[in-house]
Amino acid sequence: MTAARTLFLIDGSSYIYRAYYAIRHLSSPAGFPTNALYGFTQMLLKVLKDRQPEHLAVVFDVGRKTFRTELYPDYKANRAAMPEDLVPQIAPIKEMVRAFAIPVLELEGFEADDIIGTIARDCEELGMRVVVVTGDKDLMQIVSDRVTLLDTMKDKVSGVAEVHERFGVAPEQVVDVLGLAGDTSDNIPGVPGIGEKTATKLLQEFGSLDELLARAAEVKGKNGERLREYADQARLSRQLATIDRRVPVAYRLDDFAVSRPDNRRLAELFKEFGFTTLLKELTSAATLSSESYRTIDNEEDLRSLVAELAAAVTFAVDLETTSLNPLEAEIVGISVSCRDHEASYIPVGHRYLGAPPQLSPATALAALAPLLTAADVRKVGQNIKYDYQVLRRAGVAMNGVWCDTMVASYLLNPVRSGHGLDSLAAEHLDHRMISYSEVTGTGKGQLNFAQVPVEKAAIYSCEDSDATWLLQRLFLPRLENAGLSRLFFELEMPLVPILAEMELAGVKLDLELLAGLSGRFGAQLAELEQEILALAPEPFNVNSPKQLGEILFDRLKLPAGRKTKTKTGWSTNVEELERLAEAGYAIAAYILQYRSLAKLKSTYTDALPKLVSPVTGRVHTSYNQTVTNTGRLSSSEPNLQNIPVRTEEGRTIRRAFVAEEGHLLLSADYSQIELRVLAHLSEDRVFCDAFARDEDIHTRTAAEVFGLFPEMVTAEMRRQAKTINFGVIYGQGAFSLAKELGVTTRVAKEFIDNYFTRHAGARAFLDGCIRTAEEKGYVTTLLGRKLPIPDIKSTNGNIRAFAQRNAINYPIQGSAADIIKAAMLRVAERLRREGLRSRLIMQVHDELVFEVPEDERLTMEQLVRHEMEHAVSLRVPLLVDVNCGKNWSEAH
Repeated sequence: MTAARTLFLIDGSSYIYRAYYAIRHLSSPAGFPTNALYGFTQMLLKVLKDRQPEHLAVVFDVGRKTFRTELYPDYKANRAAMPEDLVPQIAPIKEMVRAFAIPVLELEGFEADDIIGTIARDCEELGMRVVVVTGDKDLMQIVSDRVTLLDTMKDKVSGVAEVHERFGVAPEQVVDVLGLAGDTSDNIPGVPGIGEKTATKLLQEFGSLDELLARAAEVKGKNGERLREYADQARLSRQLATIDRRVPVAYRLDDFAVSRPDNRRLAELFKEFGFTTLLKELTSAATLSSESYRTIDNEEDLRSLVAELAAAVTFAVDLETTSLNPLEAEIVGISVSCRDHEASYIPVGHRYLGAPPQLSPATALAALAPLLTAADVRKVGQNIKYDYQVLRRAGVAMNGVWCDTMVASYLLNPVRSGHGLDSLAAEHLDHRMISYSEVTGTGKGQLNFAQVPVEKAAIYSCEDSDATWLLQRLFLPRLENAGLSRLFFELEMPLVPILAEMELAGVKLDLELLAGLSGRFGAQLAELEQEILALAPEPFNVNSPKQLGEILFDRLKLPAGRKTKTKTGWSTNVEELERLAEAGYAIAAYILQYRSLAKLKSTYTDALPKLVSPVTGRVHTSYNQTVTNTGRLSSSEPNLQNIPVRTEEGRTIRRAFVAEEGHLLLSADYSQIELRVLAHLSEDRVFCDAFARDEDIHTRTAAEVFGLFPEMVTAEMRRQAKTINFGVIYGQGAFSLAKELGVTTRVAKEFIDNYFTRHAGARAFLDGCIRTAEEKGYVTTLLGRKLPIPDIKSTNGNIRAFAQRNAINYPIQGSAADIIKAAMLRVAERLRREGLRSRLIMQVHDELVFEVPEDERLTMEQLVRHEMEHAVSLRVPLLVDVNCGKNWSEAH
């Protein structure tokens, strides 16, 4: 060891708790809690990456009994027991540290602080520097010219000057401050009535705690009395706060030298706990060989490749293009793979000085088109919808879309955070993919892919098709073993081309109407702002939650909700504002209106015109198959799922979605599909009977709950019954139902009890969903989709209750998602078979929207209703509301 070296000591126990409380609940695919483990691992990686230490160790507490508890049994007695879901994470955290090849230090009878203090003292004597990674202020007492503290969460370094700034005394006097002021977190009593500021002032005057206590008679008033009365307690408190820097801990400094982590063990841990992002970062080995990758740059080799692919019948394909937007992308190259560890790249659009001769796009596509369009030649891709769209625009309509590895991964693990090729290769192939930025660069100097050298592009693209091919070979047997093959091949994969065509079709917008709405919303916002400011005691920024909180709770003194104050200010979320508005505070009601309108303006009336494609003059959303846990499609850029339908402003925005000249928009919306699914799955006699008779289910429920004849049910009663019906699906309890209905919790509980008395079949089914989740870890949908419920056995009551609600909700929502997808397939097949010009352009929740030539209106109304109502066979009839109009609002 030399004097120039620095040792990093991580206060592991401090960071375990900080990570636990800093990160919302996380769990592994198996349901194991992982928030503290993940946060701790991230902290460790940050230290390794940012500080690149040469010497490092992690120190932990072990048990609560130490020499301090012998001195003072109440030491730390005020601390709650370790949270139940944190306890099982301790051992994996230490295992993770060891997998990083970092020593773990702990010693019975002593705290981590004592071990850190001892080693820091030893290193100082050897002339080394020490950086203690912690957020614990108690360790400031060991700071010196050679010992500093590092708080990675705040990215703050504390030396002697920072300690003096924090406590007003030198590091060695921090224990004197704590002896006087005590420490509530450790239950160190100190001197009653003396806080940190007073302690600092007294120590600055008298020099030390011992001197102060010896001259306590000179201190006037109450403080003097307290010092004389509690002198022994002050000395005890100082002793409790003092870090023991001569702990008998056995260690060798040479063992702290940073060495290569055990990547194999880390990969096992990352996989076990579902840390897919970390796994991708960790995997540094390129396990796929590029020896059998080749570049095709002449027609003879191209003909040979086509023959090879035709004989294989199945091949992976991957396009390299000039843009991520399929409406703008031009093909730069095409890679294919039909055998393990082999791939070919066909460059067709590389444009740079000195670029080698390449085949033209027309030549390459002409040769490949018979294979790409053949339904009996099976194509494999990663996010193959994109490749389909780019080829479609190039004049090649791909058929035989057989396997999308992204969709396969999603079906196997719907709760996985992402299904990108890089992370899938890292997890399943133990291979680190070449990143896009490694090929193109980043920032201002980033190349368009057309500018990337062919030889570099070939390896990158071949690797993509090779990895996709290999993943397909892994995933398909797993789908079969999991009983998911039918769902994959008969529902999800046939849906890919339909979604691709929907996205390419897009929808026309009335830009003039949107501009007018934006102006109108802007004027309304200005009026609302004036109303808000008129009710405020002083001007403030209405868009600032912090300033709003100060106005509402500090200046106006409005009643604050429980636990509403945070470190950054008062909470002004929707729940808080609704509480105040319901209590009659007009300013809160105006703010709710303001926020709702501002969101509509920024998200839709301002944003939608900017998303109109210059190529088509229409807006093109992206439909995502691999995002939600339940199988429902989501949409992005723009998100069409969130346009409100119940407010006038939302309906006005829908009026901006219009049909082309000579066309109409046709909206087909399933009626009460989730309740019908519940009736089918539960075989509840009352539900099934009501739907079979085509009764109004909400009126029927109201009559049952309130004990009335259906004719006596009022509109308000029906509204409450509707809330109850859908509340059951979401596992809503009496408290939240009471809040939504505006009744007492007792009344809400009576509603629920009466409901389940009548609907015994539904109750038995919902209880069975929870039992199934507890037994198997997942629930299933109508078509066999498996939806994991990883937290169903969580020791945290709130988390477990949320998981139970999901166990009830997922089979119903997931089955509804299955049905709408099946309907899309049936309608698309009819449109193709009958040669109609109508096209599906939007899918939103339980609704399909078509753009229909006026002369096909009657045909489409009948066709769509029939196919949607017969998408699956249920015990109760599926009903579809079909309407037409010049715009979406009219059609809906």
